[in-house]
Amino acid sequence: MQADRLSATFSALADPTRRAILARLATGEVSVSELAEPFAMSLPAVSKHLKVLERAGLIERGRAAQWRPCKLKPEPLKQAAGWIEQYRAFWEARFDRLEAYLNDVQAKQGKGKRHGGKS
Repeated sequence: MQADRLSATFSALADPTRRAILARLATGEVSVSELAEPFAMSLPAVSKHLKVLERAGLIERGRAAQWRPCKLKPEPLKQAAGWIEQYRAFWEARFDRLEAYLNDVQAKQGKGKRHGGKS
């Protein structure tokens, strides 16, 4: 189930319009029409994006009379960030080892130049 949720989250995040919608919702609850304003697309097209985000558990849509508020549900983003964090730590360790190796190579080259150019 966890992997399926991650897949749904990453799939929803793959689209720049949906990422922009989430960024807007990070500032607070807004209506569907307010979410649609900055996009050059129809309200039904924005609504399709919202359905994808809702299925992924990234947003929640409500109903208050004529107002249709949307709000961010950050938990799936936290789970995705946790998954990515494992790999960030892995790559940082690799880069640290590469940096140490390059420093060692540069130090050896510097010694060779000071001793008559032989390495």
